Amino acid sequence: MANSKGKRRRFGAIRRLPSGRYQARYPGPDGVMRPAPVTFETTADADDWLAEKQTEVRRGEWRAPDAGAVSFRAYADKWVEERELAALTQDLYRYLLDKHLTAFADLDLDEIAAPRVREWRAERLRITGAKTITAKAYRLLKAIMETAVDDELITRNPCRIKGAGKEKAAERRIATVAQVDALANAIGMRWRLMVYLGAYGPMRPEELAGLRRRDIDLDNLRVRVRLAEPERMNGRRVLGDTKSEAGTRTVILPAFLRRELRWHLESYAEPGPDGLLFVGEKGAPFRRSTFGRRWRKAREIVGMPEGFRFYDLRHTGHTLSTRSGATLKDTMVRAGQSSEKAALIYQHSDEERQQEVAAGLDATVRKARQEAAAVPEEQAAEPDDQRSGTNLARGE
Repeated sequence: MANSKGKRRRFGAIRRLPSGRYQARYPGPDGVMRPAPVTFETTADADDWLAEKQTEVRRGEWRAPDAGAVSFRAYADKWVEERELAALTQDLYRYLLDKHLTAFADLDLDEIAAPRVREWRAERLRITGAKTITAKAYRLLKAIMETAVDDELITRNPCRIKGAGKEKAAERRIATVAQVDALANAIGMRWRLMVYLGAYGPMRPEELAGLRRRDIDLDNLRVRVRLAEPERMNGRRVLGDTKSEAGTRTVILPAFLRRELRWHLESYAEPGPDGLLFVGEKGAPFRRSTFGRRWRKAREIVGMPEGFRFYDLRHTGHTLSTRSGATLKDTMVRAGQSSEKAALIYQHSDEERQQEVAAGLDATVRKARQEAAAVPEEQAAEPDDQRSGTNLARGE
């Protein structure tokens, strides 16, 4: 059939319907003939539409009309399954899909347009006021939709709100040495070492959960961080690697923790090389919920702000280490952190330097305790034997 200019059409076909309008059809790259979604008043209109489709095919921009007719939730579930994600990351993504991205669950991918995404975000912020979790949900949505673009299911990512995925981190709180001691005393003897290692290690909660007797070198005051045992939302623990490659490390402890470490090993740690360092009163691995109640009670006793988290002890340790003379690289090595900043490549922190940092931290804490209690250094360096013995007898 010839087009309106009298030339034979080389792409697609046009036919007149009984209604008098014209239908256009064209072959996709897959060889399937597809009709236009609408009919046309003239052959010229139909011919123009076919020309547009031919251009899309030639440029590689063509998408099957039904490509985006895929359920967002089904695609998102598969997206999570196909990635090698850490257990806690999987939990987070499932939580975000179940609680914060439900507005898209029943939609097909090609039904999620930019205006709908803007409306969803505005509504989440208006209803919940939760900027951080909304930013996390937006980033997940954007990542899923970007993969859909790569899979040629949609032509463009509808998540195009500048800055919507950025989180503004709250200012980290810092405890004083006296407050760390007070928290350790208030939480009880069974858990006081966890407070000290969280602050002066500084170790993550999941790293503390994975510590075994064989990871402890009491003579040289070293702790080998090899594993992490994060607790999932279902309460189960997952044995795995540390958060990053830098997380696998040896931490040299300040000397004032020697007695704390020895007391804990003698009184609370499980027996045997593979025995857990921290277990509950009934001999089971500590639970986040149980420890959380003790932490909140201790925080209340000490008078710390409600928002002061156990994790903030790490920031306290960072700050005190820096004050004792540690470089940024020193604190990164000590805390098991990695960074892509090029400037850090030219810095170095070996074991000798880590010993110096530990010694400086020891001196900083001793001095603060001495000034706070106005007692000789020998007494300020170690917990009171009589008080500790009483607490041990009580099983705290």
